[in-house]
Amino acid sequence: MSGTPDFFYREAQRLGYVARSAFKLLQIQKQYKIITPGSSVLDLGCAPGAWLQVACQNLGPLGKGGVVVGIDVKKVKVPSMHCDERVTTVCADVMNLPREQVRALSPQQKGFSVVLSDMCPLVSGITTRDAALSAELGMRAIDLAVGKAAHDRTVNNAFEEVQSDGSGSSLGIDGVLQPGGHLIIKLLESEDVKEFSQICKPIFRKASWLRPKATRSCSREIYLICQGFQYRVRE
Repeated sequence: MSGTPDFFYREAQRLGYVARSAFKLLQIQKQYKIITPGSSVLDLGCAPGAWLQVACQNLGPLGKGGVVVGIDVKKVKVPSMHCDERVTTVCADVMNLPREQVRALSPQQKGFSVVLSDMCPLVSGITTRDAALSAELGMRAIDLAVGKAAHDRTVNNAFEEVQSDGSGSSLGIDGVLQPGGHLIIKLLESEDVKEFSQICKPIFRKASWLRPKATRSCSREIYLICQGFQYRVRE
């Protein structure tokens, strides 16, 4: 990082967070209460681990249970501060990881209640190229989280396709996000981001955009906060 360390960088060091990005999730958590005690959290693009720390902090006491699973192409060591044994990391390329393998990482293989995607491409400085790569990562996060629900543009269509097999699992839900769960996606602002709203608004109770205060002034990062996945099971 060039120049004088900014406020969030200094605060991260003071409070034991491995990166200033912790404050982005802290703000999201404060405003939207995405992670609750006992949540099962999937963190896509988890390096260097700041979001793992914030997610674990919001799981509540150990007795409440919950898990945080981080996936990144880089090998990420679980930070020693703010994390406990409920946090694990996997070194893998999310772009090539089958949904079944990701679901297998969740408790009882029943999926996650929260999916976080802080994935970002290696920025080239070519605005259109970077935005396109960011959109590709964002679409992958949606595909992993909600599966074919992303292709349904009306909630009614989604409801009709899902049935229960009577065992507590649901046929037709092929993503890793549980019904009622939440999804957060980081994107770079461009014309492409409109499509994300069009996909997510029909299948979530609420979808809204946020530019966290900890975002650098020169950055085009923006987050889509999707609450309450509405792909419900029909008995």
